[in-house]
Amino acid sequence: MERKSNPLLLIAILLFGLVIGIAGGAIAGGAAALFVTNRQAVREVAVTTAPVRVQTELQPAQPAQSTPAAPATQSAAGASSHSDSAVAAVQKVAPAVVTVIVRGAQGQGSGSGVIISDQGYILTNNHVVEGATRLSVLFADSTLQQARLIGTDPLNDIAVLRVDGAVPGVAVIGDSTALQPGETVLAIGSPLGNFRNTVTAGVVSALNRSLPGSGMEGLIQTDAAINSGNSGGPLINLAGEVVGINTVVVRNGDLGFGMGAAPVEGLGFAVPSVIFRNVADQLIATGEVRYPFLGITYLTIDGQVAAEYGLPVQSGALIQNTRTGQPAVQPGSAAASAGIRDGDIIVAVEGTRLDYNTSLRQLLLRHKPGDTITLTILRDGQERDVTVTLGERPTNL
Repeated sequence: MERKSNPLLLIAILLFGLVIGIAGGAIAGGAAALFVTNRQAVREVAVTTAPVRVQTELQPAQPAQSTPAAPATQSAAGASSHSDSAVAAVQKVAPAVVTVIVRGAQGQGSGSGVIISDQGYILTNNHVVEGATRLSVLFADSTLQQARLIGTDPLNDIAVLRVDGAVPGVAVIGDSTALQPGETVLAIGSPLGNFRNTVTAGVVSALNRSLPGSGMEGLIQTDAAINSGNSGGPLINLAGEVVGINTVVVRNGDLGFGMGAAPVEGLGFAVPSVIFRNVADQLIATGEVRYPFLGITYLTIDGQVAAEYGLPVQSGALIQNTRTGQPAVQPGSAAASAGIRDGDIIVAVEGTRLDYNTSLRQLLLRHKPGDTITLTILRDGQERDVTVTLGERPTNL
C-alpha cells in the first residue's frame, strides 16, 4: 500500500534541521572566534613584552644609545651638589658676619667683619677702623651693638674688635694652607654698608701673592666680587670655614700702590688664615703684635726673578739690597749674628720649603721673637743649615 508524505512532518523536520544548523554554526563560530582571540592575545603579549626584553639584552651592546644621558645626569647632580654645598656654607657662616660702623673725624664709614669667638671678638681690617672715635657693629638680625677696639696690625691690615653679651653666631676658622687654585670660595659682607650679608662667589685665583708697595705678602687672590664695604668680611670655603679676611681689590688697575690704571676685573685679595689667626691670637692676648725679625731685605723668588738674576732655584727668598743706601743684612741683626750674607737664598725654615704657595713671612710668623730656629740657605750652589735666634721687628718699620 502506498504511503503518502505528511507535509507537516516534512516542515517540522526542515525546521529542526535549520535550528540545529544555526546552533552548530554559532558554536563553531564561537569556537573559532575564541581561537582567533587567544592567538591575537598571545600576539599582543609578544609584541608588548618583546621590545622590553630586546632593549634590555641589547643595552650593553649599544653604549652609544645610553651613554649620552649619563653625563647630563651626573653634571646636573654635580651642579646641584655644588650649589647645595655653597648654600650650606653660607648658612653656617652668615650669622657671624657683621657690618662695622665707624665714626671718626672725617664722618661715618662702614666695613664688614666676622665673629670668631663666643666671647664677642670680631675680626675686620685695620684700614676699616683706622682713625675711628666710635665703633659699633650691626648683626645679621639687624641688632646694633657698641664695640671697642682691642688692637690693630697695620702690616697685615687686621684689627680685632669686641662686643659684650651674647653673639648670634661664631665662625669656624679653616686652614688656608689647604687651598688650591681653582677652588670655589665665597665672600660675605656689606657692600656700600647697606646690603648686609651679600654673598659673592668665585675661585682661588692664586696663592702667596704680594702687593707691591704695601708690605703685604702671602695673600689669597680671588675673583669673587669684593665691593666697597666688603673689606674685613670673611672669605670662606665650601665647608663653611673662614680661610681669609678680604682686604683689598684692584679697581681700574689701581691699588693705590703705583700699579698703573689698566682696566681689570675680578682681582681681589684676602689675608689668609695662616696669618690672621696668629695675629688675632696676639691682639686678643696682649693688644699688640710682636713680629719675629731677621734684619734682612729680600726678593721673593719666582720664575721671572729667577730668570732675571740667573738663579738656580725657582722659589725662595734672595737676600738682596732692595733699598738704596741700606745693606741687605742689617748690622747687629739676628741674620748678621748667624753669619747670613748678601746673596744668600733662604730656601726653608725649620725644614719647610718656601714655594709658590708658602712665603718666608708666613713661616716666620709661626714663631715669636726670641725663638731659635733653623734656616736652610743656598750659598755657592750648596745648601747649608744656619741657626738663628729671632729678634723683634722695630715698630717704625
